Amino acid sequence: MTDSAPLRFLADESCDFAVIRAWREAGHDVLSIAEFTSRSDDAELIAQAYRERRILITEDKDFGWLVFVSGANSPGVILVRFPGSARASLPQSVLKLVANLSAKLPHSFVVLAPGQTRIS
Repeated sequence: MTDSAPLRFLADESCDFAVIRAWREAGHDVLSIAEFTSRSDDAELIAQAYRERRILITEDKDFGWLVFVSGANSPGVILVRFPGSARASLPQSVLKLVANLSAKLPHSFVVLAPGQTRIS
């Protein structure tokens, strides 16, 4: 991990819990919606992330629409696109993402897939 302060994350209910565990073990502040509710509203979730200054992690492509089309204020979004065959490498991939690109994550839209990362 870098020398920067741990980042804060908000994981929606689609987020793989292995990612949440990996980030927590690395010292990051991660709030998991799945620990509180089984269903959330996307617009409310991104508003909560913005209010709490948490980077949202999700596997739901609808957040791209919210950020780019509707212009919702975003603290940053990480959209995970990992197929079932690559799931075992997901926790390590998100840890590597934070370690290498933590300064670029706030207020960015990141698509994380096996072997590639796109940041807008």
